[in-house]
Amino acid sequence: MTNENPQTPVLSPLAAAQHRAMPFTRLVDCGMDHADARRLLADTTAGMQWQDSAMTLAETQLERAGRAEAAGHRTTARQAYRFASAAFMFAQMAYQSDTAEKRELYERHTAATMSAAALPSPHTPLMERVTVPHRAGALGGWLCRPASGKVHATVIVWGGLSGWGAAYLPIAEAYTARGLACLLAEGPGQGESRLAHGLYVDERVTEGFARFVDLVEADQRLGGPIAIQGMSFGGLFAAHLAAADPRVAAVVVSGAPATPAVPEFRTAREQMAAVVGTDNLERVAEVMDGLRFDPDKHRIGCPLLLLHGGEDPLARYEDQQPFLQAADPTAATLRIWPDGEHTLYNHAAERDAFTADWFTDHLVRTPGSTNR
Repeated sequence: MTNENPQTPVLSPLAAAQHRAMPFTRLVDCGMDHADARRLLADTTAGMQWQDSAMTLAETQLERAGRAEAAGHRTTARQAYRFASAAFMFAQMAYQSDTAEKRELYERHTAATMSAAALPSPHTPLMERVTVPHRAGALGGWLCRPASGKVHATVIVWGGLSGWGAAYLPIAEAYTARGLACLLAEGPGQGESRLAHGLYVDERVTEGFARFVDLVEADQRLGGPIAIQGMSFGGLFAAHLAAADPRVAAVVVSGAPATPAVPEFRTAREQMAAVVGTDNLERVAEVMDGLRFDPDKHRIGCPLLLLHGGEDPLARYEDQQPFLQAADPTAATLRIWPDGEHTLYNHAAERDAFTADWFTDHLVRTPGSTNR
């Protein structure tokens, strides 16, 4: 007998970067089936291309969904479409720039999400695709309403440089379970808004995200106050909008830098360049400088919740302090998980419950609040 341990597989630099950016906790936080998430990491450890493994998993879930739907098992079909949607979402993340392959994978992600939305049940949120005009194109998103149809308030949620829209369906489920509608937004530089309509991040990106507030205001099914939440880099956009738009009744910022900069690593630079829509790094740096959040200039008048993970390698606590400094200390809440990863992937259930309850306390139970 031997006590020798098998050698730990040596990942290629690309695979190692993908595993760091998309760990198991993130995969399942954004809706992948647990078994699929483990298979994806195992496949890519063994040398398979990330996009090939993720696409194979997605297609397997689509086949499963089709069989279940044909047999009349709508709940199973809906679940499988959701798992396929998440797998396609992560498949497209293998491409930093906007290639034809990335666009096709994102289209398949959207189509799978629409298939899931077409199979509602009495216990799941009502979900629909929504769009709003902006500049020469359109911004898209997913509107999720409580199964009862009764809405106390609405929260608009968006991501950052790579996680968009339907990646946050688990968050929407936590909110709709508490009577809050949730609009999962794809703003400038994100999702179909970028890939299909050519809308990118610039110094006036806040105007694009404000269009989702317009959309919610115009929808007569959505009563009560309007709040916003930004995940990762999107938290910077949320803070800017909260400071600029008095219609925002509360804001949550999670894992965002107040002073964005062009990243040192090549893949991260490529990702940011794609969001801005140019390979000119001087222009990218110019946009980032224009998006710096200065608490002396940008004041947040509504309640603020700042979420931070102590093990977040992308956003240190010091990087987010300006958001707290811009808010009224009596209306600002800080919640730290000492072992928390970026945007708290590893505390997803508690994060969503805590945030949903915070929104409920500030939007629904606040004395004097009324439904529109």
